[in-house]
Amino acid sequence: MSDWRPKHNPWLIAMTVTLATFMEVLDTSIANVALPHIAGNLSATIDEATWVLTSYLVANAIVLPLSAWFSSLIGRKNYYMLSVALFTVSSLLSGLAPNLTALVICRILQGLGGGGLQPSEQSILADTFEPHQLGMGMAMYGVAVVTAPILGPTLGGWITDNFSWRWIFFINIPVGFISIFLTSKLVEDPPFLERHNLKELKIDYWGLASVSIGIACLQYVLDKGQRDDWFASHIIAALALISLVSLTFAVYWESRQKDPMIDVRLLGERNFGIANILMFMLGVTLFGSTVLLPLLMQNLLGYPAMKAGLVLSPGGFITMATMPLVGFLLSKVEARWLVAFGLFIVGASLWQMSHFSLDIDYKTALVARLIQAGGLGFLFIPINTVAYTFVAREQRTQASGLINLSRNLGGSVGIAFTSTMLERYSQVNQNYLSAHMSRYDSSYQRALRHITTLFENRGFSPQHASAMAPGTLYHEMGRQASMLAYVMDFRLISMACFFTILLVFLMKPSPPQKGPAVVH
Repeated sequence: MSDWRPKHNPWLIAMTVTLATFMEVLDTSIANVALPHIAGNLSATIDEATWVLTSYLVANAIVLPLSAWFSSLIGRKNYYMLSVALFTVSSLLSGLAPNLTALVICRILQGLGGGGLQPSEQSILADTFEPHQLGMGMAMYGVAVVTAPILGPTLGGWITDNFSWRWIFFINIPVGFISIFLTSKLVEDPPFLERHNLKELKIDYWGLASVSIGIACLQYVLDKGQRDDWFASHIIAALALISLVSLTFAVYWESRQKDPMIDVRLLGERNFGIANILMFMLGVTLFGSTVLLPLLMQNLLGYPAMKAGLVLSPGGFITMATMPLVGFLLSKVEARWLVAFGLFIVGASLWQMSHFSLDIDYKTALVARLIQAGGLGFLFIPINTVAYTFVAREQRTQASGLINLSRNLGGSVGIAFTSTMLERYSQVNQNYLSAHMSRYDSSYQRALRHITTLFENRGFSPQHASAMAPGTLYHEMGRQASMLAYVMDFRLISMACFFTILLVFLMKPSPPQKGPAVVH
């Protein structure tokens, strides 16, 4: 049993299970740019239409840590195929939805199906490849998970502009059918996977309820907090409290169960616990910067949505090119050093972005993003490899659910944090700068005379020019205040990356695998 290997080529298996996962991760971001079209077509407001995103993320987050438990009931292969089937059917129903309520319900089903794909795929890959090949195998999965959220907005915008928003869901259907067919032919469950007897199974209702409620409330708070002014909203404050109580109880309860719904005791293994923190930070960095950069290009620099999206997309190809190299290096270099190197590169690129100004051109932003994408390629695979090194193979599906949840929650926290700080810093900077817009400030008076003269030179009357100049300066002050807020956001994420490097040195060494060996 310890020498078990799949009958089919591991690379074919990796391609098979990565196919549906790529589409699932793509769906976390592909609908973003289509929200105005969805709202208009279904007679809803933009605020109501955001439930199309929130409902998917909440359902997805709930299922991630529960995947191992479901796999133990019906088998990992069967659970993976069931997840693909649910994801595919709900994609069809989402595209056919006649109103917003029906679309949100379908997106919940889609999130429930999609949430089981990532943990199942990672555990399948961990059991399919020899330890010395695992880095290369994870590279294929890493390409899907890291590049899909980046390509999503650009692809979604192109589909929506040229066809209809409904096609962002319809494109999942053929991929789903192909994935189910190939999975049924190529994937198999290893004999050491434990299966529960359904007749003797005692369902952990307290664990299921506390985890589901806690994660759902937390995801809602992170998604809606900034819009509702965080704890100034009674709903946000109440849900935050419910989430805290539920998740605290879940950790207490699950740590004392013989067959827990979620084995939180895995986090006690040093490498796996630190790997979860690193994956959380990867989510913060990836999603936080993915939100900031296009907003900066559109709102302050005046770029159209498609060109702003193209600042991100080339980085996806850099990450794709880097990951196979990293997979190869894992057989030569200890994974910890690759993680430290990746964090340094990402932190340095974000520090470079913190020196952006309103005068930067497209090339400057693109180069900084390409450097960041290269660093991201050195993070995903080594973190996953380190995480599984000291985890028993029977617990890999449990471990996959937890580490994917860490990344998804990191993404939600990254988006919420950067959005909140952007708003707060903009207000603080605007208050500070506006204090200098006074008749007693010589710099302001000089700028006012200069703007007035420019308007007069363009043919405006002195009275009209004098009336226009203060408004022009105030508008420019607002842009400068926002630019400083973006700078501070980039700087904070950069410093977080540099600080996280210290955690890498707390991990146990995991020497590179140069040949066949068993991972314990």
